[in-house]
Amino acid sequence: MSLQNPTPANPQPLTAFSPRIRKSPFFAATRRHGCNAFTVYNHTYLPLYYADPVTDYRRLVEHVSLWDVACQRQVEITGRDAARFTQMLTPRNLSAVKAGQCRYVLITDENGGIINDPVLLKLGAAHFWLSLADSDVLLWAKGLAQNAGMEVNITEPEVSPLQVQGPKSPQVIAALFGGAARDLKYFHFMEAEWNGASLLVSRTGWSGERGYEIYLRDAALGDALWEAVMEAGKPFSIGPGAPSHIRRIEGGMLSHGMDSGLDTNPFEMGLERLVDLEQDAAFIGKEALRRIRAEGVRRRFTGATIDGAPLAANEHHWPVHSNGLAVGKLTSMVHSPRLGRNIGLVLLPIGCANPGSRVTVHTDDGPRDATVTALPFYDPEKKLARG
Repeated sequence: MSLQNPTPANPQPLTAFSPRIRKSPFFAATRRHGCNAFTVYNHTYLPLYYADPVTDYRRLVEHVSLWDVACQRQVEITGRDAARFTQMLTPRNLSAVKAGQCRYVLITDENGGIINDPVLLKLGAAHFWLSLADSDVLLWAKGLAQNAGMEVNITEPEVSPLQVQGPKSPQVIAALFGGAARDLKYFHFMEAEWNGASLLVSRTGWSGERGYEIYLRDAALGDALWEAVMEAGKPFSIGPGAPSHIRRIEGGMLSHGMDSGLDTNPFEMGLERLVDLEQDAAFIGKEALRRIRAEGVRRRFTGATIDGAPLAANEHHWPVHSNGLAVGKLTSMVHSPRLGRNIGLVLLPIGCANPGSRVTVHTDDGPRDATVTALPFYDPEKKLARG
């Protein structure tokens, strides 16, 4: 029996806070500074926006914004065989990475599927952090270590990152930590001290803009550090923000779990640069990735511009059709204020993935024609991020 008068669905239902989900050391500050929405990422509350997504985006691309990204949990790998074990996790060749350097890496399973795409930080010859996207790599790594026959320790340290992102971020970082931190090379980091606490400062971020990350090791200082960054940023129009869905899609940056997962592999995602199948070291998924490379991929991750009026961001994958047939899916989309168009990330068969190809995206507002576009949509050389 069906309901005759069902209650209309609430378009913006509330999500209650609970002890089951972790709160970061900066959580109280984010609420005090007016965060209007949260999501859950790595079992931790992650701010979504403060004023609204477009206002926050404009602050990011024009000035500087401060993000609570303590949800980027760290997997710490130490021990005599730490380097060999860490290499086993990823197809990227780590042999030339030096202490003080970072790398964007993939973690693959036995089938070549993508488990995570963290930033790796090398703190020492036998000391690594994996700064995670949203999946339980700690459990994966600990499980592998049980039968790896290696002397290795896998832990989740008390480390909570903040991101300071935007064109004025160098001035803020210099005010806090001096010129050496401001002048860090892209994907390098340094040890720093603040208020008696040991920190890491890195030239990394998930914004596509010039930016830095501050890795706090003492959770008790979270609130004080947040306010110190805000105070240092006052002359540069700093404001609270969050990872910008708009800016990351403009930059063609993946969101793991939304765009990539176990059912995708590095080659179809355009990440073959992160795979070294010629290295002597063994890693999980090596034989599968060799087979995938030899056979060639059948689909490709790329961009699409969607015709028509501005669309709201998708809450689920949207089907993509070509010549009336379902061929792929749109994984993420936004309306870009800077580009003045709807832009999205799509996974399509090779035959439909050439720039200029026309497809139809079945949005929540009905079908829309779209044009396949190379990635990224903006700043293809990453000049802004590299500085």
